[in-house]
Amino acid sequence: MTDRRLVVVADDYGIGPGTSAGILRLCRAGRVSGTVLIVNSQYAEQAVRNWQAASPPADLGWHPALTLDAPVCDPASVPSLVDRSGKFHSLGGLMTRLMLGRIRPVDAYTEFSAQLQRFRKLTGHWPTVVNSHHHIQVFPVVGAALRAAMRDVGIRPYLRRVCEPWRTLARVPGAKAKRAFLSALGKREARRQAVDGFPGNDWLAGITDPACVHKPEFFDRWLRTTPGEVVELTCHPGDRDETLLGRDAKPGDGNIERRVAEAAALGSAPFQESVQRAGFCIVPPSEVIGQNRLRIAA
Repeated sequence: MTDRRLVVVADDYGIGPGTSAGILRLCRAGRVSGTVLIVNSQYAEQAVRNWQAASPPADLGWHPALTLDAPVCDPASVPSLVDRSGKFHSLGGLMTRLMLGRIRPVDAYTEFSAQLQRFRKLTGHWPTVVNSHHHIQVFPVVGAALRAAMRDVGIRPYLRRVCEPWRTLARVPGAKAKRAFLSALGKREARRQAVDGFPGNDWLAGITDPACVHKPEFFDRWLRTTPGEVVELTCHPGDRDETLLGRDAKPGDGNIERRVAEAAALGSAPFQESVQRAGFCIVPPSEVIGQNRLRIAA
C-alpha cells in the first residue's frame, strides 16, 4: 500500500505545439497528473481545444507568466512589465527591475487578473492548479499580486510551494545554486500562501539544469530522496518544439532537448517503478485541494 501522494505537474502547456502534444500524451497515459496553461501564448487556444477533445484524466491549470511573449493586457496599461516593443522582459530583466524597485505591484496584479480571466474564457472554468513560469511567484511583489488576483475572484487552487529540503539539495546534483536561491525565497512565500488559505505540496522536486535530465537515474534519485506526504514533481516534458527558439530556448542551450528527454523518462517503465519503490501514488492536484492541506514543511 502507498500512503505518499505524488503530484506530477508538467509546466508550459500551450507554449508551443510540440510541447503541448508531448504533455497531453503523458496526461492521457496517467504519467502526468496535472499541467498548467500559458494563456498569453499564441498557441494557447489550440492547446485548449486539443485538451478538451482528448479529455485526459488530469487537471488543467494556469501558468501565469511575466517573462514570455507579450501581456494579455494592453502593454500601455502595465508599463513596468514591458520593454519598448511591448513584450515582457526576460527573466534576468524582470529580476533586475524587481531588485531596483521598478516593478509596480499594480501592474503585476492587473496582468495576472487579465490572464486569469483569459484562462476562464478559454477553458470554461477556474484553474485547480497554479504555478508561475520561471517560478517568479517566489519574489514578494509577484507572489503577493498573484495571490491577490486569485483571492479577489474567490478561488484558492492548489498553488505550488517552491521549497526543497536541504537534504535533496545536498544529495541530488544539478542547478544547486539556483535551487538554493529559489528555495530560500520560496519557503517564505509558501508560508504566505498557507496563511492566505492556498493548499499545496509539502516539498517540491525536479528543478535542475538540462544536462541532468538525460541521466537514467534522474527521476529515481529525486523520488528516493525527497521526504513528505505530498510531494510535487515539477517537469518540463514535450515533443521537439522549434517554436520555443527565441522565446523560451536558445540554440545550443539544451532546453528543447531536455523536454524530449523528460517525456521519454516519464513515459518509461522505470519511472513507474521508481514511483512505487518510493511509496508514492500519483494523484491530481485537485485531490490535495480536497484535503485542504495548509501545513508548512519545516
